[in-house]
Amino acid sequence: MRKMLAAVSRVLSVVAQKPASRVLVASRHFANDATFEIKKCDLHRLEEGPPVTTVLTREDGLKYYRMMQTVRRMELKADQLYKQKIIRGFCHLEACCVGLEAGINPTDHLITAYRAHGFTFTRGLSVREILAELTGRRGGCAKGKGGSMHMYAKNFYGGNGIVGAQVPLGAGIALACKYNGKDEVCLTLYGDGAANQGQIFEAYNMAALWKLPCIFICENNRYGMGTSVERAAASTDYYKRGDFIPGLRVDGMDILCVREATKFAAAYCRSGKGPILMELQTYRYHGHSMSDPGVSYRTREEIQEVRSKSDPIMLLKDRMVNSNLASVEELKEIDVEVRKEIEDAAQFATADPEPPLEELGYHIYCNDPPFEVRGANQWIKFKSIS
Repeated sequence: MRKMLAAVSRVLSVVAQKPASRVLVASRHFANDATFEIKKCDLHRLEEGPPVTTVLTREDGLKYYRMMQTVRRMELKADQLYKQKIIRGFCHLEACCVGLEAGINPTDHLITAYRAHGFTFTRGLSVREILAELTGRRGGCAKGKGGSMHMYAKNFYGGNGIVGAQVPLGAGIALACKYNGKDEVCLTLYGDGAANQGQIFEAYNMAALWKLPCIFICENNRYGMGTSVERAAASTDYYKRGDFIPGLRVDGMDILCVREATKFAAAYCRSGKGPILMELQTYRYHGHSMSDPGVSYRTREEIQEVRSKSDPIMLLKDRMVNSNLASVEELKEIDVEVRKEIEDAAQFATADPEPPLEELGYHIYCNDPPFEVRGANQWIKFKSIS
């Protein structure tokens, strides 16, 4: 009897040491999945579009929530490091990345402009590598030499600093997919500010002529730098800009809507019908870049209204809790774990050494024998090693 009482006492002691929320989460029974209605997409040259209902599993919901919180916390940490002058140069925050990644395969391809941090993470790199690249350290994903605008991963082609220049490159990647006979697509992203450029329409034309598996994606966050879309574009129906290319306008603040639209667009391209255009209607809480306070051309009340009514993380959280896919306590635990991951990565990103000057010419080419690169004048030379 004494042994039994002692064993029960030990069990109660262990339970008492664990956070109450974890005991509650472990004992609660959650639903495996739930069905949700999503906003119908506006269509151009399409008889039917993505579904208006979708199923979210508990496993996917928790994964999406963690990824979205990680991207947001990582961006907030980048904001902080920039203000501390630890990150130098240009730094552009925010992106619609988790929903897009959920709608494609790892073998598919993606290229974007300079809002690349989130995509770099969803394409498989760690927060530590991304923050270390932002601070210009050797442990960064481009060895500290690329910075905010030039990050790369498997089947991810950056990060491009020239506005709109990535769009023809994306069409070229799609051409390679078709030429090599692979059942792959390329997501080619650009912003509403770049949408008026001539090179984008040239890329549309070539992609349509050659029926390339390219999904052109306009991230419409309503402001190109400090100019509202209404003041910058004669037509703000960006999903119709392809004219002869079918298009759809998507609620970019709803991860499930973005996921289903991306799956639809990818299936369209894989079927051999050619390119398709997606407009993601989204919003940026911060300025265009870190040098832009973001409140000189819009009101604080406007920003707060979007935060309170349409925040993507809040919408996903409410759906999961209200459908018994997760508890508030469980999601709070994820928040704590994400914060710790970001803090650990930030410590590494500030403590890791910078690359030495002699490595300045490294990695210019892939799999080439070493050669010399001229520096600022003919007497300064750097060795280039692949």
